[in-house]
Amino acid sequence: MAKSELILVLEQIERDKGIPKSEILQMIESAVVSSLRKYVGKNAVIEAAIDPETAQFKAQVVKKVVEAVIDAEIEMTVEEARKFKSDAQAGDEIRLPAPAADFARIAAQTAKQLLTQKVRESERDKLYDEFKPKEGQLTSGTVHRFIERTIVVDIGKVEGVMPMREQIRRERYNIGMSVRCVILRVDRASQAPQILLSRAAPLFLERLLEIEVPEVKDKTISIVSIVRDPGFRAKVLVKSNDPQVDPVGACVGLRGSRIRSLMNELAGEKIDLIAYHEDPEKLIANALSPAQISQVKITDAAAKRAVVFVPEPQFAIAIGKESQNLELASRLIGWHIEIKPQIEKKAGEVSESQIEGLSLKTMDLLSRAGMSDVHEIAKQSVESLMKIEGITEKMAAKIIAKAKASLEGK
Repeated sequence: MAKSELILVLEQIERDKGIPKSEILQMIESAVVSSLRKYVGKNAVIEAAIDPETAQFKAQVVKKVVEAVIDAEIEMTVEEARKFKSDAQAGDEIRLPAPAADFARIAAQTAKQLLTQKVRESERDKLYDEFKPKEGQLTSGTVHRFIERTIVVDIGKVEGVMPMREQIRRERYNIGMSVRCVILRVDRASQAPQILLSRAAPLFLERLLEIEVPEVKDKTISIVSIVRDPGFRAKVLVKSNDPQVDPVGACVGLRGSRIRSLMNELAGEKIDLIAYHEDPEKLIANALSPAQISQVKITDAAAKRAVVFVPEPQFAIAIGKESQNLELASRLIGWHIEIKPQIEKKAGEVSESQIEGLSLKTMDLLSRAGMSDVHEIAKQSVESLMKIEGITEKMAAKIIAKAKASLEGK
């Protein structure tokens, strides 16, 4: 017997979409049974089947033969049963044909709905399975449309979204513009996978470094951490796994070619490449690049807290505009950093890094009195310091104690 058009369609879908024909037929049968209950009762026993080769429908209502009917939906008397089977007895089961016309109509409608639904679900699941493993990878697409400040990017088979927080603030995007980004996350959704894209994430810069710097891709250089103020400044902590390879120099490239290429991709974002060091003091000093550091004092190693002294001309650089450099450095290495200016030691002046904890006013009083050396100050008596105008007995004792403590810490 020739196959029906429905079966041929189901077989084609099975080949193209991977949806088993038997699964669709079974769902159609279940849907038909559910629909037929509206006609014969919610408690009725209904048997439905579709021939997997010809698509011929067959549906029957099963009733039990009893002496006295209690539930007409599932029972019938012996007298009624003998109209269909002449020798029917109590206890027999009689199968009555369901309305053929209604059955065919219901089956056709159900088949259409289920096919549409299953094809949509199959396409959605395939896209999810295809893109989920791509989390963390770079992709390219074109700006398709805007939903308020969120950019919808066409990346081929699906669209991804780039919210405002994942955009580089200095960039302007236009419809049809080509854009490169990283796939941050892929989630299931009702229509298609929800794909979150980003150009602002540290991961985006990391992936660009892997492309631009072969030593990063082959793991000769490891990226320890990255922090960004997207479009303005980034800090990248790099570590060499080969003592003969300078991690910063390799990332900068010949005459700055590699770092310049990265900056162009990131709308001119400045990139500080920081060499990793096991010594926390050197690591902190490196992290505050491009500022030049005079001294780093670890105040609480367990809590990762440190005070950094910088020459006065370098103070603004160390802090950065709106504290950007300091905040990025702290985030990069996970330390709380306090920056203090170091007053350059001139004639008759005491450095704050020598006697920590003294105010600028107190240091100025000492300088004016010719107290230029911490050793000299530590040897003074309270009475001798009180001779300096503006210094009280309590202040004198504090100055001597601070001077001695500074010497003990050296």
